[in-house]
Amino acid sequence: MAWKRVILETSSQTAEALSEALMECGALAVSIEQNLGVAGDWELFGEPGEQVAALWPHCLVDALLPLERDETALIEQALEQAGILDIPAWQVDVVADQDWVRLTQSQFDPIEVWPKLWIVPTWHQPPDPHAVNIRLDPGQAFGTGSHPTTQLCLRWLAGHSTLAQESLLDYGCGSGILAIAASLLGAKPVVGVDIDPVAVETACANGLRNQASAEFLLPAHLAAEAFFDGIVANILSAPLILLAPLLMHHLKPGGWITLSGILARQSQQVVAAYASQCTLQVVGESDGWVCLSGRKHLDESTIKRELGKMTK
Repeated sequence: MAWKRVILETSSQTAEALSEALMECGALAVSIEQNLGVAGDWELFGEPGEQVAALWPHCLVDALLPLERDETALIEQALEQAGILDIPAWQVDVVADQDWVRLTQSQFDPIEVWPKLWIVPTWHQPPDPHAVNIRLDPGQAFGTGSHPTTQLCLRWLAGHSTLAQESLLDYGCGSGILAIAASLLGAKPVVGVDIDPVAVETACANGLRNQASAEFLLPAHLAAEAFFDGIVANILSAPLILLAPLLMHHLKPGGWITLSGILARQSQQVVAAYASQCTLQVVGESDGWVCLSGRKHLDESTIKRELGKMTK
């Protein structure tokens, strides 16, 4: 079976009304996307505490129609119903039927993020059976290993020489990939936390698949007295800034914290949010994203205790 795909150029003021009208007039599916050809470097992140526009200034309304439907007539009907007087620029093509499962799988190959550390979809055989192979499929939770921010964190974990002796918290765990990697690399105990129940369920399933000794929880189930040698959080800059007091609370004095999901130009804001308890530095950069890491400052009582151990 085949379909028609119609893409219309519109603005944020009319995109939603046009989308609804297209559906009411017979479109099978409609989505709104950013018009990258016009909008340029426009950010739209729905981060906690950050005010954002409802839509990008310039949008594309992407509609799927039955093959036999007259797209011109449908568009005219939808424009009239939405009260839009100006006819937008639009284009149409035919979408052929495909084996969508096979097509999706073909887009995800094994990824070597570090020597002897691979992300391997379950439909592939591990390229190196003797490596640490994380079996992970694309799903409902963020974290397939392909995004630069995830890879930056994975590389940092793989290169951290004392990880096997440390406890770890993965906050905003998504698919659980970072917690699973840490567990397979020897960290224990390992705890992953996410605000999305679907992500927690997905992470639990991925943990079992990889035989990882990691526990995944909702934030309400993370004990206030749970303290960790290391924390990794791959989210976005705004929530990382808001979470600074919470994350530093769960980090032991002298422990390390590694953060990603941060655009390079946002790094100083994140550094400033943690500066009172931790000096963060850039430890990796890829495609405009950075990874920051640093250690929690030792308080005076901890310093005295450590000095006492050294003099005994």
